[in-house]
Amino acid sequence: MNRISWHQYFMAQSHLLALRSTCTRLTVGATIVRDKRIIAGGYNGSIAGGVHCIDEGCYVIDNHCVRTIHAEMNALLQCAKFGVPTAGAEIYVTHFPCLQCCKSIIQAGIKAVYYAEDYKNHPYAIELFEQSGVKTEHVPYQPILRTEDTDLAEKQSLVLDMLEELEELHIDEEKLQVFKEKSEQLFKL
Repeated sequence: MNRISWHQYFMAQSHLLALRSTCTRLTVGATIVRDKRIIAGGYNGSIAGGVHCIDEGCYVIDNHCVRTIHAEMNALLQCAKFGVPTAGAEIYVTHFPCLQCCKSIIQAGIKAVYYAEDYKNHPYAIELFEQSGVKTEHVPYQPILRTEDTDLAEKQSLVLDMLEELEELHIDEEKLQVFKEKSEQLFKL
């Protein structure tokens, strides 16, 4: 059995947190980690007990939803609320942090930002991360199904055999191409 990497483990946690988001524009999750231990997590949504975007719609001013607290900020505030130090920690985020979150991350002493997707990467945020020595790294999220490699290999082999058999039977080329594309997506061939 293969174990997922630490990067994928913490990024998966951030994607799981994003499922709690109440923002209808973009769902984001963030996980703060120190010494390979999760110390906080956050998702973008309204203040505790407040009206949510999913219920009332976004409150947009200058193309930004002002009702929403960003995932990174929620995770940092969780640390502040419970007295958990963030100096030297790392943060895993589903999307590249905005400029305001960038500044908060730096001020909190976070040493590394790992993000799964680029999202309006602000040039000044990139510059600030570099100036302050905060490492940024793109870590694409790779959802992993828990299955034994032998089972996966057998399934992949069966699908390839079936595609080969369909080709020999001279089925419609367009249908065959669709099957090939779906199998490539399924097994990342």
